[in-house]
Amino acid sequence: MLLTSISLSQLPNTASEIIKFAKDSRIFLFYGEMGAGKTTLIKALCESLGTTEPVTSPTFSIVNEYEGAGNRIYHFDFYRLKNETEALDMGYEEYFYSGAYCFIEWPEKIPNLLPDHYVSIKIMVKDDDLREINIEKI
Repeated sequence: MLLTSISLSQLPNTASEIIKFAKDSRIFLFYGEMGAGKTTLIKALCESLGTTEPVTSPTFSIVNEYEGAGNRIYHFDFYRLKNETEALDMGYEEYFYSGAYCFIEWPEKIPNLLPDHYVSIKIMVKDDDLREINIEKI
């Protein structure tokens, strides 16, 4: 699924479309350069899933946990990992295989630990306030 020219005002709709497209998939990998809008899209996805608490980047904590409407949500930011061992040490498997939603920023930092099936979301900056989002089920 390719979504083009997505603006901030379209994010709630976009988030709903992504959740519907994903169906039963719970692992989402987010690719995009720094500042592309990965955290902003994850915030919209969490809101679409019923989260009412503030959604922020877990840059320093590596993982944040949220409650949605009957859904547990884990938001990872692996940008600061030095190696995959750090993800192993934090017990990533307990999160990834819990059945909860897992939104993962910077998955390229843990290529050998990624599950076989996931939703890949690639965000490309088109303009200051426009993004192209390519979504694929793997």
